[in-house]
Amino acid sequence: MAEIEKFAAENEIPVQNAQLLNTALTHTSYANEHKNEVIHDNERLEFLGDAILDLVIGEYLFLRFPSWPEGELTRAKASVVCKPSCAECATKFHVGDYMRLGRGEEMSGGRTRISILGDAFEAVIGAIYLDNNYEVASRFILGHMKKFLDLIDQGDYDHDYKSDLQEMVQKHGDVNISYVVTKDEGPAHDKTIWMEIHINGKVMGESVGKNKKEAAQRAAKEAIRRIQLGETV
Repeated sequence: MAEIEKFAAENEIPVQNAQLLNTALTHTSYANEHKNEVIHDNERLEFLGDAILDLVIGEYLFLRFPSWPEGELTRAKASVVCKPSCAECATKFHVGDYMRLGRGEEMSGGRTRISILGDAFEAVIGAIYLDNNYEVASRFILGHMKKFLDLIDQGDYDHDYKSDLQEMVQKHGDVNISYVVTKDEGPAHDKTIWMEIHINGKVMGESVGKNKKEAAQRAAKEAIRRIQLGETV
């Protein structure tokens, strides 16, 4: 709990019940390795946090852009409410350093995995909401998502990231880019697609989307971010 209190203090998160944050930072792999103990993973809090995140960003866009039609609002919201954005926010306040992971996840790089960080960010939102109220959760979300909301203000949120990536990497000669579906779940009308992007055989991005097109765009966006940060292909 001392670590949780440190995490909360560093990130100015109001805490009444530290156990909620502890649960938000507990991955299912850790709970599975400690079945002899009463340990709850963060999946339920992630579910709640995802709904609150969707509402807060939807409300913000609805009020910020009163003349926009539904389709434009939907595209803008999708650019913010996605795993890469959530994972980037989580990275900035060092969620990975405080996660409780199983040994397998720890050794396979779980502390920097987009899906784990993105889910944890949503779980932290759920914990903040339950521990405080909607207004506190909303301030937390809008503060951490400011970068992505500013991009919407600038009109820079609906790019074809696949084309941008192709143009970026081909400056260095022939490059092989492939988009690989690693998992899909759900019925045909409500699929969730997990995807990796491979550049010259190296995994340069992973993403989650409601269809292959959405997942591919998000994977390409993540690959662009990594390349801009100096990662080589």
